[in-house]
Amino acid sequence: MLYPLESESVFYATNMATSFANFSFQRLSQQMGAKLDSRLRQHLSKVYGCLAATCTTATVGSIIHLSGIWEAGLLSAFVSLGLILGMAFTPDNGKNFVQRFSMLMGIGLFTGHSLGLLLEQVIYINPAIVVTALIGTTTIFSSLTASAFFAKRGKYLYLGGILMSALSTMAMINLGNLFFRSYIVQDISLYLGLFVMAGFVLFDTQMIMEKHNMGSNDFIGHSLELFYDVISIFRRLLVILAQREDNNERRKRKNN
Repeated sequence: MLYPLESESVFYATNMATSFANFSFQRLSQQMGAKLDSRLRQHLSKVYGCLAATCTTATVGSIIHLSGIWEAGLLSAFVSLGLILGMAFTPDNGKNFVQRFSMLMGIGLFTGHSLGLLLEQVIYINPAIVVTALIGTTTIFSSLTASAFFAKRGKYLYLGGILMSALSTMAMINLGNLFFRSYIVQDISLYLGLFVMAGFVLFDTQMIMEKHNMGSNDFIGHSLELFYDVISIFRRLLVILAQREDNNERRKRKNN
């Protein structure tokens, strides 16, 4: 069940993040007019519209878990994975918009539902962490998106190989750390992962623009790529801030 303080914090966090996002993207959209052609602007508006809708359904999914209506578990992860595979095997043909959009909303809902487990733990430590993580995620995503828009065409595409190599290396390190249980390695992986996912915002944004220039109008698939960038950044910020808060509390107890 959500206690009054927790409900207040979630509501406050949502309002703050939404207001900040609207302000950022309003300024961004004004400047885009002079930089991007009309067809690309129209495509990107659909991409970010779907992204906003997916983030909204993810919020609903988290609230479902936090309110105790249906608590997250392995089923949420399996359903989300199944929907992702469904999207992969249902390519855009111009006639299956409703089917693919429904899958996208389902991915958002069940991803947010499974994220509720982490949110529950973070709210227990300090509900204000959720606000900070939301604002931080919005700031990082907006800034890097603007950088990708206004940079030279294809400038950040070289990051693809580097980022995939970094992800593979991190996966191997985390697998090995299951046996060694090193907190230092865990922290390094956490911060490195945040930088890698921030890099993916740059890469994916410019890749979406290039795909559109080559004839791809799959704005639903493109929004899914950005959605996982956003969720990955938000999740890592939650963990980093929660760990920092927990460490501060332990120091205070020691000093007292």
